[in-house]
Amino acid sequence: MSDPHGNGKEAAEAHREKPLFFSTNRKLRHLQGVSIRNLLITPPTRLRGKTIDDDDIPQSLITPTKLIAQEENQSLAHSRSYTDLKSSLSSDAPAVSGKGNKRNDERIKESRRRRRSTLAWSGGDMESRQSKLEDISRSRLATTWFSIHCDGIDDPVYISEVVENAMNPAFRFFDLNECGPYVSRQDELTLKLWAKSDSMSEFMLLLELQLSLRSLQFLGKSLETFHHPLPTNCVLFHFPDGIFTNLTGLPPSQSIIPTAAPKNALRNEPQPTSSYDALMRLANLDECIQDALATRGKLEAQINAILVKNHSTLDLIDRVSQAEEKVSLVKQGTTMERKQVRWNAKRRDDLASSIRARREAMALGREIQAKAHSHLPDARLKMSSSSSLLDKNDEDVKGQIRRICEDLSVIYPIEPIAGKALAFTVAGLALPNSSFGDIDRESVSAALGYTAHLVYLLSFYLSVPLPYPVKPYLSNSIIQDPVSIALPRRTFPLYPVNVQYRFEYGVFLLNKDIEFLMSRAGLRVLDIRHTLPNLKYLLYTLTARTSELPARKAGGFRGLLLGRRTPTLSRQGSQDSFASGEMALSHQLSSDVQVRTPQGSDDGTKAKASFPKVQSFTKMAAPVVNGLG
Repeated sequence: MSDPHGNGKEAAEAHREKPLFFSTNRKLRHLQGVSIRNLLITPPTRLRGKTIDDDDIPQSLITPTKLIAQEENQSLAHSRSYTDLKSSLSSDAPAVSGKGNKRNDERIKESRRRRRSTLAWSGGDMESRQSKLEDISRSRLATTWFSIHCDGIDDPVYISEVVENAMNPAFRFFDLNECGPYVSRQDELTLKLWAKSDSMSEFMLLLELQLSLRSLQFLGKSLETFHHPLPTNCVLFHFPDGIFTNLTGLPPSQSIIPTAAPKNALRNEPQPTSSYDALMRLANLDECIQDALATRGKLEAQINAILVKNHSTLDLIDRVSQAEEKVSLVKQGTTMERKQVRWNAKRRDDLASSIRARREAMALGREIQAKAHSHLPDARLKMSSSSSLLDKNDEDVKGQIRRICEDLSVIYPIEPIAGKALAFTVAGLALPNSSFGDIDRESVSAALGYTAHLVYLLSFYLSVPLPYPVKPYLSNSIIQDPVSIALPRRTFPLYPVNVQYRFEYGVFLLNKDIEFLMSRAGLRVLDIRHTLPNLKYLLYTLTARTSELPARKAGGFRGLLLGRRTPTLSRQGSQDSFASGEMALSHQLSSDVQVRTPQGSDDGTKAKASFPKVQSFTKMAAPVVNGLG
């Protein structure tokens, strides 16, 4: 049956372990470390004040009566302490005097009770027991160190470090090869272990062990496979092939003493000797060896004679070889120096060409700089004129934008609704602020169409691309969302449809376009849902820059339709725009009349005749101007 815990298998494996080296080959150079197990420091003996055994007490004498009683009572009685003996003596005194038998029996029973326990902590509490146990454990701890000595050397070969407060101290490993071959090749040593407990003031020599490394017993590769108890103050020696200890004092070769054979046996029994063939072979071998030695001597003599005879020639050959080696080294050095000279020359030419190119570039740069200095006054004049022209163009652009915004505000007037806060109409149609609960679909569609067209024109004239493009088709206007990714459809209506969220999302995109236009103009939107208030604020800001409006450029029919006659309620102070437009129109008409007058007519009779037609044309064009702006 196999051991369920595997202890039998481990024991078998530990039994099969063997050291790598033979005991005769074990030397000090193989020793790697030393450790101590079951350390115990024996305290010095002291004389006790009282005896321990009851037989040593003066009152306990050996009398014939006591001997007879001991022979009769074969069973072992419990030993009594000194106090029990005193109590028994005091209890026996009344019995002798003869007072009361009952009282004497009670005292005898009391004296025959079990002796009291003398264990120091048998009746104490847990804390006292723990403290006493710690004191006992602390008494086993000691501070130790050891030294290794060899015969013929006065000083110790190795001194270990000090290990404090340990019951099983393990010292650091070491290497004794550094001590030289005289020490490393020995197989005998003397180990001295020094120890000191807490109660000692100085170290004491606890153990002095003189042993031979051949006498060590193998315990195993490690102590994990060794399950037997070790003796106190056991010294373990660590070698490369395992752990050894000294359980005996003599080496195995010395422990076995061979017995001598009896003399009669040597005389009577024949002893074997060498044969004739073996002796002949041995003689031939000896002759061969002697012949080889003689031949070697002759060869040595001949070689020495040749060397002495050709000494000068050999010396010359050595000098020639040295000279050749020196020449080769000189040639190698010369080749390296020539390569270095060629590289330096090439580097010099490259630097010279680089310097020449830089000088030419610097001269060319100076010429260009001189030409630039000569053209610099003209360039400054051109820059100043260009800057002034640019500023003038910026002002003209701003004025044109203001004029265009004035015209747009006339074409699509945005007016407040009386009695309602933040409620406006566009071209007379009311548009709620993103609240489309109960509305007139046609009116809201037309208002959103006007608003979309106005936003589209503002983006065109302000050169601001809208993030959400608008396609104004009056009451069927639409808006696109090319930004969002997760939308299945990109086009949204700006007129009420059955799917309410698509219409509201389209209005939201239109409000985002208005917000984008306002941000490009430097304005801040307070509420994105206010469509017409935000658009009105934007137009008011764009048309409130300067008091002078630039005139339209004359050309075709649009050149005749300048200005307006009826300003809106929100821009009552912009009469100069209307005046400038009317003056430009009258000037254009008068110039056309003069061009059409035939040559040679006196006093302009035909021109006067046609003047009423011009006035009638002006009256007819006035409504168109008011409608188109």
